[in-house]
Amino acid sequence: MSDHLELKQEGRDWLLANPAQVENIRSEQFDTGWWSEKKRLIGGAPGRGTSVFLDAGDREWVLRPYLRGGLFARVVHEHYLWLGAENSRPFRELRLLNLLWNAGLPVAEPVAARAQRRGLAYRADLITVRIPGGRPLADVLEKTPLPADCWRDLGAMIARFHREGVYHHDLNGRNILLDDGGSFWLIDFDRCGIRKPGRWCQANLQRLKRSMDKFSARMTGFHFLASDWQALLTGYRAFED
Repeated sequence: MSDHLELKQEGRDWLLANPAQVENIRSEQFDTGWWSEKKRLIGGAPGRGTSVFLDAGDREWVLRPYLRGGLFARVVHEHYLWLGAENSRPFRELRLLNLLWNAGLPVAEPVAARAQRRGLAYRADLITVRIPGGRPLADVLEKTPLPADCWRDLGAMIARFHREGVYHHDLNGRNILLDDGGSFWLIDFDRCGIRKPGRWCQANLQRLKRSMDKFSARMTGFHFLASDWQALLTGYRAFED
């Protein structure tokens, strides 16, 4: 584990990297074309940012560009107002991930972040280690139900983050992964942070509940019952106690 992240600049590109994962990161390593030329572009994952999987040798990485959602995306799809490298979204997310990873929380290990300044704006990318066998909870439930003990484990995991004051801006069925060993992971910490535990914890849970209800409404045969949610709450409360 390393608490230290290395900062460097290449022209108008600012880079922040975890030396435990990569030495001398270069801006070109954030471009899918560079990986494709080396035949080390593995595939992609669904989502607004269209993340791609990379062959990094002894492990795989996930490269995720930052793309806007909502109506504003029609105007500026991938650009944000430049307020300095340390205030950029990928730098903030990488530093938060590094903090959580070193605290032993189930998050993807951080690799590197890039902020490319273009005048008054910037575009951004983030690289993390791919969680082996990790599948979005929504994809799992589309095919099979989970036993009550899994739901209790999920509730305990969320409670663990909340106890540490970790606020997740978009807790939903796609940002929770379940690996082959039955362990849960939390991903996508853009616009997240550390807060004093309070009312937001329950609001966070309700956000997840709304997400699961939406999946149930959209997908025929989606495996999510009221008893599943109650099992999750049981695990959450047991961890709190």
